[in-house]
Amino acid sequence: MSANVPTDVRFSFAGLARRGGATGPHRDGWGISFYEGRGARAFHDPRPSADSEIARLLRNYEVQSKIVIAHMRRANRGRVSLENTHPFTRELWGRAWTFAHNGQLKGVKKLPLGAFHPIGGTDSEHAFCWTLERLRARFTTLPSPRALEIELAKLFGELAPLGVLNVLLSEGRCLYAYCTKPLHYIERRAPFGRAALIDEDLQVDFSQVTTPNDRVAVVASAPLTRDESWLVLPLGRLSVFADGALAPG
Repeated sequence: MSANVPTDVRFSFAGLARRGGATGPHRDGWGISFYEGRGARAFHDPRPSADSEIARLLRNYEVQSKIVIAHMRRANRGRVSLENTHPFTRELWGRAWTFAHNGQLKGVKKLPLGAFHPIGGTDSEHAFCWTLERLRARFTTLPSPRALEIELAKLFGELAPLGVLNVLLSEGRCLYAYCTKPLHYIERRAPFGRAALIDEDLQVDFSQVTTPNDRVAVVASAPLTRDESWLVLPLGRLSVFADGALAPG
């Protein structure tokens, strides 16, 4: 999620969490990170999100954030364990960088690393560490969002031939998305209406919980609601969300 004001994500998370072992097969752990300024508040659990007490807590605990990244895992590389749950987080240039990936990247562990090393055994975390190392080698300080966008597009373009690369990444300013298989998104803004989840018997009238100036963008592998018009991000390109809107590009 990307928003222009701190926003409650519990509605979307309620539907997403059901896909972790109830309405979907991604039962091998889950995690979520909420940005607060330069920091990120993270929760992880190797249990299926549909059965997780931590997930139940978050459905009832209001955490407001402008950028949120959540991931439900279906293990293919690396055992089911806490250290292998996404999203992964590292510090670079005094900011928390958060990364989540769906897909397999054959041969990615042959790519050299530097200052950043995986804690777990997934190809995803190796790709994240490689990406950060390449950024650190390219820039001496935190680059502008535009310069970072250009470099990330190049780096993800190098990773994409290795397999399926559906990625969400943030450094707390923007939400970056890259996909080689469809990712769906929706932008919500005034006039707000009602929405009902696909995976849970839950609906909300956004007009009752927003202001006319609010903007919220949600990205997901598949649409989370049944009565909204979700769009598909372009394949093989980096998409950037800032303050609840997809940046032109």
